Amino acid sequence: MTDVTARPPEVGAEPLLTLRGIEKHFGAVQALAGVDLDVPSGQVTALVGDNGAGKSVLVKTIAGIHEPDGGEMHWEGRRVRVRNPRDAAELGIEVVYQDLALCDNLDIVQNMFLGRETVQNGLLDEDTMEREASRTLADLRVRTVRSVRMPVSALSGGQRQSVAVAKAVMWNSKLVILDEPTAALGVAQTQQVLELVRRLADRGLAVIMISHNLNDVFAVADRLAVLRLGVMVGAGPAREFDSRRAVELMTTGRSSDGPARSAGDDEVTA
Repeated sequence: MTDVTARPPEVGAEPLLTLRGIEKHFGAVQALAGVDLDVPSGQVTALVGDNGAGKSVLVKTIAGIHEPDGGEMHWEGRRVRVRNPRDAAELGIEVVYQDLALCDNLDIVQNMFLGRETVQNGLLDEDTMEREASRTLADLRVRTVRSVRMPVSALSGGQRQSVAVAKAVMWNSKLVILDEPTAALGVAQTQQVLELVRRLADRGLAVIMISHNLNDVFAVADRLAVLRLGVMVGAGPAREFDSRRAVELMTTGRSSDGPARSAGDDEVTA
């Protein structure tokens, strides 16, 4: 089994994405309350929390689906405003949602280029798209797919997840957000997907992974960020957490090891 152990974070590395004081309301409901988060390149940041904690709202805010009601977002050190998914895509932010958004009736190439087809002389450039799809999968070391012309309906869950990730990273992405990438997968397929997640970070991409499975989180994450009821109650290097502390923060907002740190600190110590 391939080792997917996270690497020690680089000390003093400038975050690719910085969130400070992010607020989001839906009527009288406050979904996000002053959320701070640092997302460095070359690392996997696991976003964890119970149902209703605000994980999806936070991700959709980063991706431009929701515009925040307050706070600041900084990208590569400069303040940005992400008003819609197009703004996010232009920065290099791609999201792989849990439903994967793949079309079963199309093959792998058609899915990877859906809406971004390569055209030459008014016709689809099938050869170029096929080469690019094959190259991206090869670069990610996805070896379980026999042909890029296989229909998506014929793929396993792990293969589908790999195709969705490859689709996200082939457009000059800098940050890839994965929503429950190992949900409903078997043991072998889960291992394949975790290895793929690790390879994304090893290639220098920033990765945010939402997961309820703490075993998967601790297998691959460099950093942990814990949300509870819209509040970031803990964030920092994964080595400073264990399952017990993560669950305590998720369920009570506090840890018996001491108070949670802020996003700007280097340690998760009391």
